[in-house]
Order: sequence, then C-alpha cells, then structure tokens
Amino acid sequence: MIISALHLYQYQIPLDKLLPVGSQRIDVRRGLVLKVEVIDETGETLTEQVEIAPLSGIDIDGNPLHGFSKESLTQVSEKLESLLERLVQKPIDNLLDIADIEYLPSLAFGLSLMHAKLKGQLNGHTISLNEDLRTIPLLYRNSDESINALRQRVGDLPADMHAAKVKVSQTSLEEEVQLIHQILAIRPDLKLRLDANRGFSLEQAIDFAACLPLASIEYIEEPCQRPSDNAAFYEAIGMPWALDESLNDPIFQFAMQPGLTALVVKPMLIGSLEKLQKLQAEAEHSGVRFILSSSLEASLGIEALARLSQIMIPDEIPGLDTLTAFSCDLLVGSGKPRCQSWIDLTLIKSC
Repeated sequence: MIISALHLYQYQIPLDKLLPVGSQRIDVRRGLVLKVEVIDETGETLTEQVEIAPLSGIDIDGNPLHGFSKESLTQVSEKLESLLERLVQKPIDNLLDIADIEYLPSLAFGLSLMHAKLKGQLNGHTISLNEDLRTIPLLYRNSDESINALRQRVGDLPADMHAAKVKVSQTSLEEEVQLIHQILAIRPDLKLRLDANRGFSLEQAIDFAACLPLASIEYIEEPCQRPSDNAAFYEAIGMPWALDESLNDPIFQFAMQPGLTALVVKPMLIGSLEKLQKLQAEAEHSGVRFILSSSLEASLGIEALARLSQIMIPDEIPGLDTLTAFSCDLLVGSGKPRCQSWIDLTLIKSC
C-alpha cells in the first residue's frame, strides 16, 4: 500500500470538569489528529486517522504539567510537519520505520498505531464507546466539590462494577484515609486501585496504608516520591504496588521487585507498539500484570486504546474512564450531544 495523502490537524476540547494530572488540574485538552489516505493493491483508497496527544501543556494555574510527557505539543506538531512530505507516495511500512527510531513517544506511538490500522491489525475489534467500553471508574474529588457529590458518584456505580480507581495524595492523610473508608462504607464489595502519583514520602505512604483494609486494596500506583522506596514500602506494609510514571523515563528498564504487581501503561507516553509489546512480554514473564491506561485522550484516542487492550490483554479491564469530563467527542462518538468533525479541527498541513 502506498500513501497518497496526509493531513495534520489540531483539536482543542474544553472540559466540563477539571481532570487531574498528578496533583495538577487541567480544564482543556489539546492534541493532534493525523489522517492518512492510501492506495491499496486493488487501487481502492483507504483512510485512517489517529490521535496524537502528549500529556503536556499548562494547568489551570498556568504552571507547566510535570511528571508525564516530556515532549510538547508544538515539538510533536513541528516534527510531524517535517515528516509529511517524506511520507507521501511512500509505502506504509515507512510509518513503522520512523516509529521504530522516533524519540518523541507520542509520535512513535501514533505512527505505529496508524500502520497497524492501515494493515488491518485492529480489524475485528470494533468498540462502541457508549455501549461496549469496559473501564475502571476513576474517583477523585475536586477542591471545590463537596464530599456528598463524591459519595453520590460512588453510590451511582453499577452493581456489577466491583473495582474502582481512586486518586490519593491530593489532600491530608487524614482526609484521604477517611475518603477510602467512606467509599468502602457505601460499596464494601469494591476492590480499589489507588493512584498516589509519587505523592508520599516513604513514611507517609506507610502511615497511609497502615490505616486501610488491605483486603480491599488491589494495589497502589507509585506510592513513594522516590521509586527506589517502593520495595521498602511493601516490606513494611504488605500492600502490592504498581508502576506508572516510572515507565515514562526513556532509560526505564523492567526489573522485578518485591511487591510489584502491575504496570499501568500509558501508550502515548511510552512509544511504539513494538516497545509496548516488549514491555508486556517482560512484565508477564515475571507474573506482573500489564494494564493499559489513558493519557486523557479524547474519544478518538480512547477508542483506539480500547481496541488495543482487547487485542493485547483481553482479560484486563483498562483504565480509560476520562471521557466523562470532555465537553464533546472527537470524530468518534461516545454518546455526547456533540462530536467534533473535520470542519471543527484546525488544518495545519496537507501533502
């Protein structure tokens, strides 16, 4: 298959409610959409599109987001603009060749995902976001939100939903311990995945976990400010832990450690599909779960992640519960009243 045309767009979607990025909050999501047209062996034109959205930018206070994507949207956009002319009229395998050596993770992921889509490797795994999407609900409390509002959300969870993810290390230890117990008082059947985003010192993490019913905690993501303390945390308290932010380090190498039970993987921050598959093989060889999670993508990106999860780890429920905060969808509907179409996007370049 030969690439006949490429189009690069930018999107911007205001959020109906703030979304947490670690301890920070954002009220708008920006990203890119790459649209590629190819001519197949029969002479027919095929078209696919992917979302490319590094988790970077500024928070509601005007501060740069930290701890997630190390590349900016501008960097990725400029690099893509320079690539378009090199790709047009070339075989689609050139997408994979570039992805394999690309140092910007979101671009490497986007190009390899585009190649997989054009090759039909995601076919047969169609997802309806408003009917078929399986995900772990995300529970967190905004600073201006009453505890009763959060209690209501917990009470509204479907009866057949038996797991939830809770953001912690956001307020005081006392408030957070109380929050966990309140959630479990409403839904004692829930198994909680806690996400600390490296918000605790080793001593704080131990104090926090010691006040929780361990049987109700599936694991805690990145409990300690220093990842090297995570094994000591487990030895002290016996609570399983998972890696998230650590995976985004370009020099990260998987190594089994006491208490490590899961890798929570944001593909947009990791890189190409080949890199994801290698990491998955390493984790599963050591008995560590591999769970896909969103980087707060819009609906186009979430749909792709849901399909990837169905293919790569069909027995794991991914962490993709972020679309509720978006004011509208992006090209792929999830049931919202409005879905941005191509005319709503800003065209950056076409070749």
